[in-house]
Amino acid sequence: MLVNMNAVLLPAQKEHYAVGLFNAINLEMTNAIMDAAESLKAPVIMGTAEILLKAASIEEVAAMVKARAAASKVPVVLHYDHGLTFEKCMEAMHAGFTSIMYDCSTLPYEENVRRVAQMVEIAHSIGVTVEGELGHVGDNEGAGKLADPKDYYTDPAAAADFVERTHVDALAIAVGNAHGDYKFPPKLDFDRISEIAKAVPVPLVLHGGSGLSDDDFREAIKRGIAKVNIFTDINKAQVQGMQEGINAGVNNAFDLAEYETNAVRKVVEEKMRLFSSDGRV
Repeated sequence: MLVNMNAVLLPAQKEHYAVGLFNAINLEMTNAIMDAAESLKAPVIMGTAEILLKAASIEEVAAMVKARAAASKVPVVLHYDHGLTFEKCMEAMHAGFTSIMYDCSTLPYEENVRRVAQMVEIAHSIGVTVEGELGHVGDNEGAGKLADPKDYYTDPAAAADFVERTHVDALAIAVGNAHGDYKFPPKLDFDRISEIAKAVPVPLVLHGGSGLSDDDFREAIKRGIAKVNIFTDINKAQVQGMQEGINAGVNNAFDLAEYETNAVRKVVEEKMRLFSSDGRV
């Protein structure tokens, strides 16, 4: 069943577990993520991000996810992640996305507040939830890499002000996390997560989840993270599954799809268990 973000994150926040966002850029990923969620009876957040639209359009992702969600008993959030433009966020809502992230985190603070508050007013009028970002989550691959990441960590007092003024439903925070493959083991500022969780009433989101250790996840969730974004791990798993099939002598795309789906499903199930979202439905 298709729901918005509040339906899965508010229970997670209350009961101290996390729900994974797994971006799905093709049918193999979509089926793998949904198979995992249904098998483990776990709520799930699925979707795409603006930078991933070259793989599948907003309408294509919406069609894939909505078709599976409509036939499922587990709650499924169709989420548009890192929406960078007003126009694309509107397009996502028009296509049936039930949740969006409007990422204005690189803009001056007051402009971030103004734009996100405007988007929240529009989205809430049609029952769509909104995630904002305060601070800036860097990029391990180079683009957007920060000279001193600590200069961009989320400030707890600013987080409280941001949430109060924008009315966002969830807040993505910067605490030492980064997108893509980590070149060196990250050091998350767990105390900062705790401080922000005390300062704001809404669920907290950890981007750049792929590559963190199991202990990192457990501690971050214990401190207040209720949503974790995963893409790099499942993106790599699909390629590894394809390679496994090729090594086994498979020479056609039809049969390779099973290897790809199984590889992605395994990773998703591991994350759901780690986040303790299994058995919540």
